[in-house]
Amino acid sequence: MTTDAGEMSLTVDELAARAGVTVRTVRFYGSKGLLPPPVIGPRRVGRYGATHVARLALIEELQRQGMTLAAIERYLRQLPSDLSAYDLAIHRAVVASWAPDAVETVSRAELERRAGRELADEELARLKASGVLVAGEDEEDGFRVDSGLLRLGLELLDVPLSRGTILAAREVLMEHSRAAARELARLFRGEVAERDTRDVRDLSAHIHPLVVQALLTTFQRSLREELSELLGGGGSGRG
Repeated sequence: MTTDAGEMSLTVDELAARAGVTVRTVRFYGSKGLLPPPVIGPRRVGRYGATHVARLALIEELQRQGMTLAAIERYLRQLPSDLSAYDLAIHRAVVASWAPDAVETVSRAELERRAGRELADEELARLKASGVLVAGEDEEDGFRVDSGLLRLGLELLDVPLSRGTILAAREVLMEHSRAAARELARLFRGEVAERDTRDVRDLSAHIHPLVVQALLTTFQRSLREELSELLGGGGSGRG
């Protein structure tokens, strides 16, 4: 499923399984221009990469928001055609921030269908550690899943990080996001103190996506700077 260079290389069946859709859906999106064409490899077999996976994830998120296919086409048409999988994931994160919390109960078989492969017990443990799912009293009762985090959790399974590191990272993110939320609420409290309830709700509906997008943008830049410094330092150390 990867090339010698480490790039993702999927057949249409593998792409559909990974995205949790049918092959027919993948081909339909391609015919509508929602997905770029695959790279044609040996034996005339189309190969799909990380950007196709990310685009499908974004399309799925837009559908969860209730957007029609025509609206999704307009949305994607406005995006640069050469966006990387990383940039598409940022777009999806912004879109997902508008969705209300959604918790559902799914079976292990359904989890594996959405993952596009069988999940080992260790992988289920990592999903629990990251807060993506909670097992019932009996596994046959299924798993309670945060739908907004499920795809992120499944993608994290492919990242070579230990369960302890993922759990520690989750605690760091939770601690600092709560602190940021408290400070922002304190700043906005004076602005809404004299308004009636309806005005406050309207203001909240406008502020929420804007604040989330601002947080994502600033965090993205800060993380890029930190990682550049880390990788740059590591590279100089090996020279």
